[in-house]
Amino acid sequence: MGKHHLGEFEEIVLLTVAILHGEAYGVSIIEEMESRLKRSVSIGALQTVLRRLEDKGLLTSEFGEATKTRGGKRKRYFTVTNLGKKELREAKEQRMSMWNAIPEISLND
Repeated sequence: MGKHHLGEFEEIVLLTVAILHGEAYGVSIIEEMESRLKRSVSIGALQTVLRRLEDKGLLTSEFGEATKTRGGKRKRYFTVTNLGKKELREAKEQRMSMWNAIPEISLND
C-alpha cells in the first residue's frame, strides 16, 4: 500500500482529474463525476478533497487565464502528480487483487 490511504471519494476525484487531463477544474470535475456516477456532488465537498489531495502531493493546481465570461475570475486547473499516478495504480492493483480472489460461484445468483 502507498504512503497515503485514499478514501473512496478521494480516489474518485483523483480518477476524474486524470480523465479530464488538462481540463480539470471545479465545475468540469463535478459534471464528469455526476455524469459517470449518476450521483450529485457538492462543490464544498469537492473543494475540501481537492485541497487535501494537493496537501498530500497527489495533485497540483494552477490558475488559467481570466475570461470575460467568468467576470475576470480565473479557473483553477488540477493535474495528477507522479505520486498521484502511483497511488492510483496501487489502488487499482489492490482492488483487482480483491476482485480476482472472489470465487466465481460467489458472484453468481
